Amino acid sequence: MASFQNGNARIYYEDVGQGEPIICNHGLSEDTSYWSATGVTAALAEKYRVISIDMRGHGRTVIEGEPKGYDEKTMGEDFNALADHLGIDKFHLLSHATGGMYAARFGIRHSDRLLSQMLTDTGSETQPKMYHPDGREITDDDRERAQQAAAQMALDMANRPPPTYEERKAGWRANPGVFTFKMEQHPYSDRLFDVLDGFYQHRVSQQAFIEFRQSFYTDPDPMVEGLRQVKCPTLLLIGEFDIVFLKPTELMAKEIPDNRHVIMAGCGHMTAIEAPKWTAHELLDFLDCVGKTGHANW
Repeated sequence: MASFQNGNARIYYEDVGQGEPIICNHGLSEDTSYWSATGVTAALAEKYRVISIDMRGHGRTVIEGEPKGYDEKTMGEDFNALADHLGIDKFHLLSHATGGMYAARFGIRHSDRLLSQMLTDTGSETQPKMYHPDGREITDDDRERAQQAAAQMALDMANRPPPTYEERKAGWRANPGVFTFKMEQHPYSDRLFDVLDGFYQHRVSQQAFIEFRQSFYTDPDPMVEGLRQVKCPTLLLIGEFDIVFLKPTELMAKEIPDNRHVIMAGCGHMTAIEAPKWTAHELLDFLDCVGKTGHANW
């Protein structure tokens, strides 16, 4: 456990294992434990050096002053800054969901620095079409109401004691949403919720998280021409029931020259939490293939 300074950002990271480096980030509301608490980090660290960050507005990363840097270009440069800080020339890049949005764009701009990229449950736009759990598309009015609800939630949390563990779990079960509804249906959902709740417990600033949500999601352009220029092998891994990112992943699979597209049957958006051993297997098989062939597929 460590941190490094990049401008006004003190970015938290964890560094385990030996071998070719893999830099990892995560999705909205998550942190490094998306990979570590599920056992994926440990599985990768048997063969690789695994360096996971808490991205801006999340976990134990702290931003002091302005600008916050809650945009995909600044956050992508955090990868370069971390690699430079650790003396790493080229690396594999592993990401999830929101983290994958700017990781995909980092791959467009800097694939010459990547040994490979592994984009899980994500897309290359930073404002994807959103859906309700029943499949209806979320409208601009829905987004406005959601932002107002988030602002009210922040105000409510500031004026009352933090919710208890049982209150948080009950709230999640009552409204799991499009990203975790398959987790809620899992036979070991209580155990999966503990991973989810860990993100809440690690977060040093709820306000920073809310500000991130209000700032990051701005660009609906999937950058198709850029995807066609990606030079490194790419793994595109997606849960069968990840209704938000199925089409964005299909688009990346169509446009990125050297890619492997894996759909995990029965899984939703949180593939590393829902099926950690399967996720680790897919990542390791892809990495082994890249190491032996230089390409995404055998």
